[in-house]
Amino acid sequence: MLCANFGPVTHVFRGTFIHSTPETALQVLEDALLGVDTAGKISFIGKGENLLELSQKFGFNPSDVNQLAQHEFFMPGMIDTHIHASQYSYAGTALDMPLLQWLNTYTFPVESHFKDLEFAKKVYTQVVKRTLRNGTTTACYFATIHTDASLLLGQIANDFGQRALVGKVCMDRNNSVKHYRETVQESVDETHRFIKELLNKKYPLVKPVVTPRFAPSCTEALLEQLGTIAKNNNLHIQSHISENIDELKLVKELFPDSETYTDIYHKFNLLTDKTIMAHGCHLSDKELTVFRETGTSLSHCPNSNVSLCSGILDARNVLNHKVKLGLGTDVAGGYSSSILDAVRRTLDASKVLTIQNPQHQTLTFEEVFRLATLGGSQALSLDDQIGNFEIGKDFDALRVNVAARGGPIDLVQCKEPKVVDHLTSYSLFPPICPLKGDDRNIVEVFVAGRKVVPCEDLALE
Repeated sequence: MLCANFGPVTHVFRGTFIHSTPETALQVLEDALLGVDTAGKISFIGKGENLLELSQKFGFNPSDVNQLAQHEFFMPGMIDTHIHASQYSYAGTALDMPLLQWLNTYTFPVESHFKDLEFAKKVYTQVVKRTLRNGTTTACYFATIHTDASLLLGQIANDFGQRALVGKVCMDRNNSVKHYRETVQESVDETHRFIKELLNKKYPLVKPVVTPRFAPSCTEALLEQLGTIAKNNNLHIQSHISENIDELKLVKELFPDSETYTDIYHKFNLLTDKTIMAHGCHLSDKELTVFRETGTSLSHCPNSNVSLCSGILDARNVLNHKVKLGLGTDVAGGYSSSILDAVRRTLDASKVLTIQNPQHQTLTFEEVFRLATLGGSQALSLDDQIGNFEIGKDFDALRVNVAARGGPIDLVQCKEPKVVDHLTSYSLFPPICPLKGDDRNIVEVFVAGRKVVPCEDLALE
């Protein structure tokens, strides 16, 4: 039995819990009891057979225990380490161009409309509702250059109970949509305002993240200022790196004195243990070493990487370099806002690399499960708070029902699946495996102990 000294226990669940630890990619706790206190933190984990002892120790009535059904289990909430909330309105469309042309033709024109707060409210409300329904308990969001709309995204995430890092985009270079850019001073001043006003809201689960869009849209002067802002305020940083070959060529033209793409960010103190960089398809081993040494993380966005024909990240090589790695949807370069899709695409991408090189060590389902949960928390430097079912962490969790009415899974077992049996484990896992399961199997979503799905306010309009 594991326990700790926390506030009064308000919820106790009994059933199967599945999570990852740093040592074990996937661990199954059968007939477990888990208590959640008034602050939404995990106060104890024990065995079902110790119900009476635990109830006396923690002061709850055994009859109040919430018993999971036969085909249900709990898993940690999924973590989207890279998503553009402002691009949700056209997700699933406009994937007919490579990255740079795609940005100029579709993305920048759409994002420029977010100065209209009514439009921003509609889109941001939809993306927060949808990602929560998809089981994303934590999201690292790019917004736009518009401060007030970015603050609105933070408010909406808070109102619906999602844990979020929200970034006001910074960019002082953009020749395609000239009204969608800032001066260095405007970007710096508005970033300061965004950080101050968002922190003053004192949202418990929503924090600012310094967000240079990517090196090609920022001058050195702006990058230098943003690195200083992040350091002085001890903030997270997010951006993009080495996504596309043409992007790499453009970076070399714009920053001829830098040896690599990574060197640009490193020069301006933008690579820290609270930095998350998206994509990294074409990073060299030397650059990955810099990532490890600085504690910088990568967000693997396989849907987007393929949809925009950008490249395929060798996630195995990233892990071998001991670089922190999480998964991202990268809406709308990625057409799905579900981390379940990112799980599938991550496995697909790894298998493609194995087809190309039979010596490649394909990622396992268990490893990718960890990337979607604990790995994401590590990538965002939040693993002291979330990512698995450890005592003292917030109860961010998904209640999954394999046999959910109207769901996509048809069970064929005559008896209850035994998750400890390797041959039958995937019969219980389909909601999070690459071939079956979707949001219909996620029947409840908890963030910091608060049930946020189902919720009347989450009914998608």
